[in-house]
Amino acid sequence: MRSVTFDADSRTWLLRTPATSYALRLDADDVPVHLYWGPVLTLEQAASLPSGARRVSSFDGGGARDELVTEAGARFHTPSLQIAFPGGVRGVDWRFKAYEADGGHLVLRFADAHEPLELELHYRVYDDGDVIERWTRLVCQVPVTLLRCDSAAWSVPMRDGYRLSHVAGDWGAENQLVRADLTTAETTLTSRRGMTSHAANPWVMLDAGDATERHGEVWSGALAWSGSWRITVTRDPAGRAGWTGGFGHEGLSWRLEPGQEWVTPVFAGLYSAHGYGGASRRWHDYVTKHVLPEPDELRPVIYNSWEAVGFDVGEAGQKELAALAAQVGTELFVMDDAWFGGRTSDRAGLGDWWPNPERFPGGLAPLIDEVHRLGMRFGLWVEPEMVNPDSDLYRAHPDWVLHQPGRPRTELRNQLVLDLSKPEVADWAHKWLHRLVSEHEIDFLKWDCNRPFTEVADDRAWIGHVRAVYAILDRLRADHPHLRVEACAGGGGRTDLGILARTDQVWTSDNTDAFDRIAIQRGFGQVYPARVMAAWVTDSPNPITHRRTPLAFRFHIAMAGALGIGGDLPRWSPEELEQAAALVAVYKDIRPVVQLGVQHRLPYGVQYAHEDRVVVLAWRGPVRHGTPEPPLRLEGLDPLGRYRDEDTGVLHHGAVLMSGGLPLELPRDEDYASALVRLRREA
Repeated sequence: MRSVTFDADSRTWLLRTPATSYALRLDADDVPVHLYWGPVLTLEQAASLPSGARRVSSFDGGGARDELVTEAGARFHTPSLQIAFPGGVRGVDWRFKAYEADGGHLVLRFADAHEPLELELHYRVYDDGDVIERWTRLVCQVPVTLLRCDSAAWSVPMRDGYRLSHVAGDWGAENQLVRADLTTAETTLTSRRGMTSHAANPWVMLDAGDATERHGEVWSGALAWSGSWRITVTRDPAGRAGWTGGFGHEGLSWRLEPGQEWVTPVFAGLYSAHGYGGASRRWHDYVTKHVLPEPDELRPVIYNSWEAVGFDVGEAGQKELAALAAQVGTELFVMDDAWFGGRTSDRAGLGDWWPNPERFPGGLAPLIDEVHRLGMRFGLWVEPEMVNPDSDLYRAHPDWVLHQPGRPRTELRNQLVLDLSKPEVADWAHKWLHRLVSEHEIDFLKWDCNRPFTEVADDRAWIGHVRAVYAILDRLRADHPHLRVEACAGGGGRTDLGILARTDQVWTSDNTDAFDRIAIQRGFGQVYPARVMAAWVTDSPNPITHRRTPLAFRFHIAMAGALGIGGDLPRWSPEELEQAAALVAVYKDIRPVVQLGVQHRLPYGVQYAHEDRVVVLAWRGPVRHGTPEPPLRLEGLDPLGRYRDEDTGVLHHGAVLMSGGLPLELPRDEDYASALVRLRREA
């Protein structure tokens, strides 16, 4: 199978993945227009496709099917590219120059008919998955103002109706799944915060309103960017639908000097004929094979000290926690905030990245040595992008923060944002991080970012800051191949394909309440795989919600991702510590299935399958009396296969498990009940 083919007579390109096809064409004016996105087509079939909807009146501008919507001519849909040339001229008058097809990478090269602008549309497909990557590159030989430059515009086939899926939320309530009919209008999802955001996430799904978890066509897109972004989903009066998106939010502009290159992040797209679940599994497969730096490495069981001690950090207390963490079986001990500078609260110390001499009189080495003696790896919390005004760094470099001259500097969480788009600030950040890891046996960094951007004086900083974060992480990982990184932004405020290309997992939410986490993790898993979803077991009552839940329930919810423990272990009873150790041991047994396996979302649980093993995690929260409990029907099994319960020895048949369901009676006298079932397929 050739991934990219071209029909010269119709000027049509066809991109092929194992299960899908994507077709585009140059129209008579050299404008690249979308033709098709769906099940597999031949090139002959693609060449026979009509070029698009007929314009029905002079008020119908068309352009909804353009591969990148510009402002030239009668185009009135959401623009993907807005560029102002000298003299105020706007819009691109496309002139096709050439194309290149190298394996699965297609490049279409254009120029403007009147200005010295070069524009490239990039497409990339893989032979091991159905995701299509797209991005845009442009260079102009005169100074221009760039008002908008999206990575791609995506179009979906005409349907009677459309339903939009995305996530919304807030701090502590990230990734709340929303599915709603797409109205005839423009629906914009965005972040204006300088980071991915707790309130939204840069992915969308569209279906015809008939898709389910198992069945139906779903079209989706996910942007690989960790700063401000915008995706606008459009359904026009003629019934056409699609979306355009890229980095930056509305109102920004960037001046490009002659010869300066502008390259957007990847905006990936995916078609699935197998419902929401099928789309999610293909996204998980793509993230694993083409995004993550260490995809097949099992994520360790982490203990993090934050919820146990807060800012009351010291060598003796951390050693006590480390001993108990080792006792319950954790593999990586992470010391969180307040180990450095004058950091005794959130009011001071950020920016002064050396061990607090009063709390660690011998430096970090005695604690690190003890953690290693206990058989665990050692990690540290850092927040390289932030500074407290009460710090030596800020007193020395008040000009290093995002600010507008003559205006107040807004403090959030008593801190300001360091402007990493400035080379000297990025260089400082890389040097102290490199020195910290080089001078200590540090295996893991939890990279946090606890406030959004304000007072950005130069629009270039919105892009430059994020690219600097990427560059620092890339250099650190190249210089320290053993180092692993968790991305965090006050919880799940920085979760996206861009940060996942440079980290090993993300902190899903500061809310560790197990019942709340069910919805948070379900939304997270629409695009992102379980192996990158950090999930902690913490105390009961929960520190945020004050909800009381059983320890097994908390573990079973956290076992659905990369398990961690964050509770105040010295306050746990001997019985709780013993139970925790047993549950950690069970997780280590099922970890390859959860982290490396294929995931199926169930009505009240989740299923993972890897090689000959199947793991089912099921749960139930408070329900009204008389509420029926539907059968938990499993998915993706061999209907002729036999599956034995590893704990009870009971033998199940694949067809029965998928039609009648897994026999599972959760206790009705408990508000929060859960179960873990391990099945192994018999030869």
